[in-house]
Amino acid sequence: MEDDQQPAPAEAEAVDVPARTPSPRQGHLVRLTFSIAVSVVVLDQVTKLLAIRYLEGQDPIELLGGLVTLTFLRNPGAAFSFGTGYTFVFTAIATAVAVFIIRKSRQIGSIGWAVALGGLLGGAVGNLIDRVFREPGLFQGHVVDWITFPNFAVFNLADASIVCSSALMVLLALRGVELDGSRA
Repeated sequence: MEDDQQPAPAEAEAVDVPARTPSPRQGHLVRLTFSIAVSVVVLDQVTKLLAIRYLEGQDPIELLGGLVTLTFLRNPGAAFSFGTGYTFVFTAIATAVAVFIIRKSRQIGSIGWAVALGGLLGGAVGNLIDRVFREPGLFQGHVVDWITFPNFAVFNLADASIVCSSALMVLLALRGVELDGSRA
């Protein structure tokens, strides 16, 4: 007599899960995020090139009765020249921030978050370009700073974009606006 053979348990069947495609609104918000980022990077890099060309080695230029001063500084550290010996750490952090935003960009469902993350991405990449390619060497570059206010640190447009974007993110969080546009 033949043994009754039970069929082997079915292997877990592969289930085709369609890739999450952004809705037309999300697609618009992704484009907005990256458009802002690219705009910030271009403006930041062009103004840094102008600062190198016209401000490096020159006396500071006071504008608006001293409210704004254009001065030149190569900053090896972070904000307020903090951590000047850790350029490689700031390079890694900026890279991680950029990768995180790029990965999360498909989840954006709010204009506010698109603007905030676009500005943060643009600022991070703007300063990352300096850290990777500027003097004194590859991945050790100093960030070009050129704007200052009285009794304030010297900064650049990438720094300003990071600060403004961070403030917008805090405001969005306080208002309970989630990344996907829903309310907490």
